Amino acid sequence: MSHRRRRVVLAALAVLSLLVWPARAQVVVTDPAVTVRNALTAVVEEYVFNVQQQQRRQIGRMARRLSLFTDLDKYVVTDTPEWRIHNFQDADAVLFARDYHAALNYGDGAGTAYLGVTEPLLTPDDEGVLDQLGSTAWRALTARLATINTADAVAISATNDNGRLRYNGRREQAAIGALERQVVDPSDEQSATAVLEKISGAELLGARQRQARTQFLIDIVEQLLIDTKRSRDADTTALNMQIVTWRDGKGANDAFAAGTGEALATWRQP
Repeated sequence: MSHRRRRVVLAALAVLSLLVWPARAQVVVTDPAVTVRNALTAVVEEYVFNVQQQQRRQIGRMARRLSLFTDLDKYVVTDTPEWRIHNFQDADAVLFARDYHAALNYGDGAGTAYLGVTEPLLTPDDEGVLDQLGSTAWRALTARLATINTADAVAISATNDNGRLRYNGRREQAAIGALERQVVDPSDEQSATAVLEKISGAELLGARQRQARTQFLIDIVEQLLIDTKRSRDADTTALNMQIVTWRDGKGANDAFAAGTGEALATWRQP
């Protein structure tokens, strides 16, 4: 090989070495902070993915209808008692209390039906009684008049509440029946929103029923209050009579004895 050719080969080998050397001998640069961040991101993403999978499985189990395991018809209550309607349309059956029977079915806020079946109270002013009474007698009369007026107000309110609750009870029973049919529906197409709406409807019906029970209890308490006042007035009247007897008994007896003796002394055979 000539000297010139040898120089060309050496130059080519040198160029080839310069081209190949950087690819084989490059320096790897790493950033620890970036590496840690990427590792933490991967761990968090894996944790979130596992949690979402667990939630999905849990929601799937919660969404399963009970109808998959048992027949829901066994929870249906049959032959529930119907709301009774007082017969007020048959004139022969309720000849004198027709309006009041209707009030017990639908309510009567004005109290017209109740006043139509009760004994009316005479107004003392019309009889000229007030001018003849003293302060003590007037006090006793107003107490008894107050008892009668209060009893009328309580009876009118209780009659109206009874009629309204009876009328609404029939509509409430129909709503409960419709809700019952929806609850025992075995369809799997109902979403969680439908189930929540059923729960909301049941809570609403429960609130209405609790309100009705409270109204009934209030009416009963008011009736008991009137009975208590009436019993208290009767006992007070009897006790006042006994106290007056003890207080004025001796004078009355002495006056009676003196009058009787005088009558016997002055009596002559006709």
